[in-house]
Amino acid sequence: MTRPFSLSRHLQTTWTKLAEPTLVRRSVVSVTVAFVLVWAVLLSYNFINYKHTITNDPGLLKYGDALLDSLSPINDPAQAAAAVSATNHWVNIRRRQNGLLPGVAMHELRDTATGQVVYSPPGLEELRIALPEQLYASGSSISEPLAQGQRYRAYTGHNARWTLRIVEVKRADAHFLQSSGRNLLPYLLLAAPFVLLPVWLSVRNGLRPLQRLARLIAQRGKDDLQPVGFNARHRELKPLEQSLDHLFAQLRQKVERERAFVQDAAHEIRTPLAVITAQAHVMARSPIEEERMQAQAHLEQAIARTSHLAQQLLDLAALDDAQRPAPRDLDVAQWLRGALAQAVPDAMARQIELSLDAPDTLPARLDQPAFESIAHNLIDNAVRYTPSGGNVAVALWREGTALHLSVQDDGPGIAATEQTHVFERFYRGLGHAANGSGLGLAIVRQAVLRMGGQVQIGAGLNGRGVGFFVSIPLPHSA
Repeated sequence: MTRPFSLSRHLQTTWTKLAEPTLVRRSVVSVTVAFVLVWAVLLSYNFINYKHTITNDPGLLKYGDALLDSLSPINDPAQAAAAVSATNHWVNIRRRQNGLLPGVAMHELRDTATGQVVYSPPGLEELRIALPEQLYASGSSISEPLAQGQRYRAYTGHNARWTLRIVEVKRADAHFLQSSGRNLLPYLLLAAPFVLLPVWLSVRNGLRPLQRLARLIAQRGKDDLQPVGFNARHRELKPLEQSLDHLFAQLRQKVERERAFVQDAAHEIRTPLAVITAQAHVMARSPIEEERMQAQAHLEQAIARTSHLAQQLLDLAALDDAQRPAPRDLDVAQWLRGALAQAVPDAMARQIELSLDAPDTLPARLDQPAFESIAHNLIDNAVRYTPSGGNVAVALWREGTALHLSVQDDGPGIAATEQTHVFERFYRGLGHAANGSGLGLAIVRQAVLRMGGQVQIGAGLNGRGVGFFVSIPLPHSA
């Protein structure tokens, strides 16, 4: 009972494999199409030559003149009639044998002096009604009279003794194309195997290195990101191998970066979680109100730090994502004023003066999430590390096709030896171990890189502190 089902499934699998596109089949089909094009070109070439010949060098005219010249020595009408009759019979036998020309050829001979018909084949008498008399004018000529709805080609020539007329059905263009196409086809069919077989073999052999490369990649483990090790000998495969090795190298770097990121994140989040656990234990067990209040303050601080760290981890992961949002139109000056307003409570609590130097409006088309990450983290970093009573100055301006943002303070600054490390993830300078997560400036650098800009460290306010200067290219239409 299961045999028909198995057979059906086998046939379906076979059909699926046959219907699947292959490079070998594509190459063979391409050559076959090329053969068809060659056949069409040759047919067109023959047709053009045929039209040129019957227009400028008609064979019927040459044939008629030659036959008329051969009849010149014959003066006896009976002998001339016998010669033309034999010629008429022979020509039509050859036409039937060749099968290239339609209908029959009809030869008529007249006495030039009297106009008397010496020889006329059957059928021509009926056509004579539609043939104009000027066909018998002096000299030789070719005309195309219409008789009984059929177009004919007629030769008329004469000498001192005889007048010869040859009438045949005009060969239609479609008839010529059909017969010429049939004549060309055997030659192409004969040549096809000698062309298609080498093409099939060459394509099949040419694909073997590619198939070997595919097997090498298929045999690799899911965690194996080492170079392919294919050592391609063919010039066409070297770019593929190099691209694969480059891709694997990028993946190795990405995996190593993510592994280090996860380890650092786990290490960073462990401390606030330990604090939360310890302070929650104190709040639950301590009988002293003051200890419970102090534990609650430490607990809230640890929760805030953990929340801030988690948000920065999410921001950094979003910036690492290859999927970038479409640029949006944004009034950067108005948005920046709102961002500074959010930092005012923390600044006021520490008596830090915030200032903004920006135009009333500055529209731009940019990656809004990335720009928001840059501004928020630079402002937060400045407020966090500027001593109480200090100053933080933010400036925004546009110059040409670039948007510039600077955040400066008059705090303790960053030592020259540390400036090359401040953009590293989880790096905190000396004296800042208890503040921040070490991710703010890393987020800034990643966001700036995603926007195609650059960030530099310079002097802060009045030559003190530190300043961060960001330059972001904008589209010309922004």
